[in-house]
Amino acid sequence: MREAIVEARKAEAIGEVPIGAVIVRDGEILGRGHNLRETLLDSTAHAEMLAIREASEAIGAWRLLDCTLYVTLEPCPMCAGAIVQGRVKRVVYGTPDPKAGCAGTLMNLLQEPRFNHEAELISGVLQAECAALLTDFFRMLRVKKKTTL
Repeated sequence: MREAIVEARKAEAIGEVPIGAVIVRDGEILGRGHNLRETLLDSTAHAEMLAIREASEAIGAWRLLDCTLYVTLEPCPMCAGAIVQGRVKRVVYGTPDPKAGCAGTLMNLLQEPRFNHEAELISGVLQAECAALLTDFFRMLRVKKKTTL
């Protein structure tokens, strides 16, 4: 999770919402990603999506069967779908997402028995630190907005 936080800080440094993800297999990071939606003008440029793409390229396969995805924020519906489609074995996330969380908060797409794959799920890892990244970022945005008015 510490490496996912490093990725989140990269997003924050360029004005993106600080969300980071890494995909690990046998202790090796295969893919990294941080939020780039504003930079790339791409609604699919979430940290998880970018990490999944990079990991798939690294191993030369779309199935990430023996991999763990670490992400600072609970996956959204799109990312949860990509995790299921990519057959990611395990997902570890930091803080829940009350507005879009699909790994247990609003619904749990990662462990939906009607799908052809279910991921193991661990939540709350370094939760306070992951939540603080987001809280601090949005607080700064509000301050900036007030000072420019």
